[in-house]
Amino acid sequence: MKNKTQYSNMDASLAIYLFKNKFKQGAVRFFSLVLILGLCFTIVYPIVSLVPVVLSTVEDLGNPNVIWLPLEVSTVSFKAAARMIMPQGFMTMVKSVLYAAGIMVLQVFFSAMVGYSLARVKFWGRGVVFGMVILVFLLPRQSLLLAQYISFVHFDVLGIMNLFTRAGEINLINNPVVLVLLAVFGFGVNQSLFIFLFSQFFKNIPKELEEASLIDGCGFYRTYFRIMLPNAVPIISTVGILSFVWNYGDTYYTNYFNPEGSYMSTLLSSTFISANKDYILNALRTWYDVPVATDLAFDAVKQAGALIFLIPLLIVYLIGQRKLVENMENSGLVG
Repeated sequence: MKNKTQYSNMDASLAIYLFKNKFKQGAVRFFSLVLILGLCFTIVYPIVSLVPVVLSTVEDLGNPNVIWLPLEVSTVSFKAAARMIMPQGFMTMVKSVLYAAGIMVLQVFFSAMVGYSLARVKFWGRGVVFGMVILVFLLPRQSLLLAQYISFVHFDVLGIMNLFTRAGEINLINNPVVLVLLAVFGFGVNQSLFIFLFSQFFKNIPKELEEASLIDGCGFYRTYFRIMLPNAVPIISTVGILSFVWNYGDTYYTNYFNPEGSYMSTLLSSTFISANKDYILNALRTWYDVPVATDLAFDAVKQAGALIFLIPLLIVYLIGQRKLVENMENSGLVG
């Protein structure tokens, strides 16, 4: 009887222990699910709330009965936004995408070279150069703007321009060449971060690969292009996606160095849209026969323009989001 009582007590204790563990696990899963759903709602809500705004007729804007779904679907806001931000047609978006892709290629190419040199090549002052890269990343862009602007207004490389022009200097402001030069010399959008990421990645590649290539007769450049770069595909794809997204949405460098360029980010900036508010409202009244176009209609056009602007970014995300998440673990951002 005593043994049976002990066994029954042990079974009861084990059952209680298992119940407590299951309860704890269930509670953790429940609160984790609530947290994830809350974060998802916080992220998705601003986009979902745009649906009744951009898809409603102008007459229904501000209607308290319209909460999540429009009473009548209308594409007037999208048509007006497309005409506003793409005055030259679809080519405005194409030009913006090509610009971001071109700057992305330059940033990846030169950032990889600099990162590899800082990680693998031993030269005098390497620590100072690496510290300067980190310093440029930490400094706000505004602190460098004045010096950069003056340099491009009076552009002259070591007096060489005196040999070719009478003025002795060239004004490069409002010329896309400025944006190319910034990417080439490492001062593009967040390019110091890209150099740091490449440097951290190349540091983690085994040195035996370089030694084996040198034994096989490969020189420095052949080792870099034939051995190191193929192994750096994860970080190249990561930096490429980040560079494209940031350059596509950049309004800082484009506004200061090439303000007359037809970039979608510039056309959607608050300054540009506010300055053209009357033009947009008159366009709604004239082009689309909307006599009651008000500030609500103006806001609807702005929101529709933002959604059109996001189309290339969504395509890039859908194509590369899996690779981006996987490669972040090996890119130097963690660990």
